[in-house]
Amino acid sequence: MASELLSPTTGAEETPQKPRFFFPKIQDNPDGWGPCDVPLQFKDTPYQPFSKDDRLGKVADWTNNLYQDRRTANKYGSAYGSGGQVYTYYHEQDDSSFRLVDSSRPQRPLYSRPRGRQMQNKIRRDREKREERKLGGRQQVALKKNREKERRSKRGYRSNYYDRNPPQLRPRAPSVSVKYNWQMIREITFPELNKLSYTPSRPEDLHVCGSIGYYNVRKEKSVSVRCPQILSKCTKIFNPVTTSDDPVIEKLAKAHKDNCKVFATDAILATLMTCTRSKYSWDIVVQRVSDFLFFDKRDDSRFEFLTVDETAKEPPQEETGINSPQSLALEATYINQSLSQQMLVSAAGGKGLYSFREPNPFTDDIEGMPSVAYRYRKYSLKDGSGLIVRCQHDAALPPSSPSSSPDVFLNIKTLNEWDPKYAGGNHVDWRNNLDRQRGAVFATELKNNSCKIAKWAVSAALAGSSFIKFGYVSRSSPRDSSNHQILGIQTERPEQLASQLTLDLQNAWGILHAIIDYCRELDPGKYIIMKDPNKAVIRIYSVPADEFDSGDSDDEESDGGAGSQSDDNKSD
Repeated sequence: MASELLSPTTGAEETPQKPRFFFPKIQDNPDGWGPCDVPLQFKDTPYQPFSKDDRLGKVADWTNNLYQDRRTANKYGSAYGSGGQVYTYYHEQDDSSFRLVDSSRPQRPLYSRPRGRQMQNKIRRDREKREERKLGGRQQVALKKNREKERRSKRGYRSNYYDRNPPQLRPRAPSVSVKYNWQMIREITFPELNKLSYTPSRPEDLHVCGSIGYYNVRKEKSVSVRCPQILSKCTKIFNPVTTSDDPVIEKLAKAHKDNCKVFATDAILATLMTCTRSKYSWDIVVQRVSDFLFFDKRDDSRFEFLTVDETAKEPPQEETGINSPQSLALEATYINQSLSQQMLVSAAGGKGLYSFREPNPFTDDIEGMPSVAYRYRKYSLKDGSGLIVRCQHDAALPPSSPSSSPDVFLNIKTLNEWDPKYAGGNHVDWRNNLDRQRGAVFATELKNNSCKIAKWAVSAALAGSSFIKFGYVSRSSPRDSSNHQILGIQTERPEQLASQLTLDLQNAWGILHAIIDYCRELDPGKYIIMKDPNKAVIRIYSVPADEFDSGDSDDEESDGGAGSQSDDNKSD
């Protein structure tokens, strides 16, 4: 090593040269950190990359994670001039994702996840196939239509074929138009009435009159869906007399003027006692004469007509035709009267009738009068006064021996089927299900006609009838409302029927007692109680004393208020 350092000429040792060190220019930035100016070689160079391959910002990004968020996965991939911000900083909320305990639901791998919707559809299809195997051909078609209707309704639209009955869109018309000179005295809501309760004492029979036929038990046993009977057209005249025109009530009012102050018929009281179930409009006239109250119906009103599917989910909506609410009510009333006479033992010339001591006070013609017996009963109220009500029996069970007298009286009512396909799925086809599933058919009728059947149960309880005979009457053809067939007869007790309807008779009596107390507070005069057609409210109006006396304007008022302006002019 020393020989290499010797000069070849002199052989003397040379001193090695030290490398030079140049001190760099230090830029002091007193206001912050980083350079104060840009070097000259980088002065005009753009600060954004020229191509997508350049990842200059990623070199100094200390916030980069192993698994990046999808929103910031391509934050360094925008090209020059594309408008992207290459060096935009995304602040990560680290504290928000911090948990002491992992409470999140673990994600199951795909191979272990259940096939939820596919399995549900398979189970539903298997269940539907099992149900279809148990039914016949026509029943399978009806079942498929009902299922298709439910599926369409869940999807949010309606079909023109399966859903021809739209929901209630237009308001219902009142039973009578309210005139300008009527004054509203009181408004009673249904929730107020549902809390009332009263238990009446045992009734007292004051007067019994009329003649009724014996119920034909053999004819009931011979009626079935396989062997239907044609409903005969009734030629007898039914004329229900109102309270004020009843001569028997007039005599009883004079005889019991000290302890009986309220008078009515069973149909009127049943309407008031079941008013919380009603949907359609109705009206009752109240006359306050001194301390007496008379509950009447208007002349030429539709009070006695039976409603059809009043409480159904989709009640009848047609304005005209055989399936309109007015036409169905007229049809139901007619077949109810016809069945009550057809199910009796034939009694030519008045023979074979059970007659009470007093004759029918409204007619003396035995041939042309219907088989009806009237029972006038007295019920006690809270203040000790009495309520006299006229009740009705339709038939009597034949006695066990000729010498014994019958003590079992009946009421005969009709459930009618008009068009199950057109009824919006509210009914079960009687011809296919009545013999096998009579309980389901009757439950459907209880739901769709809750108010009407509740009135029948209350009327039977007021009269003391032991049974109610329900006849299933269907149209011979869905488009023919004049010909009907009897498909079956069912027997129910009034108390059991009220239980099936969830009808509390104590609450019904409480409603009636409250309405009587409201009317007792009124001044002597004429009033009308009307149920609002579109609200759960009944209102009491004060009307002039001569209102409803002339039959000129009542014909139009009974149709729902048509021509009310002309009525006002006539009253003036």
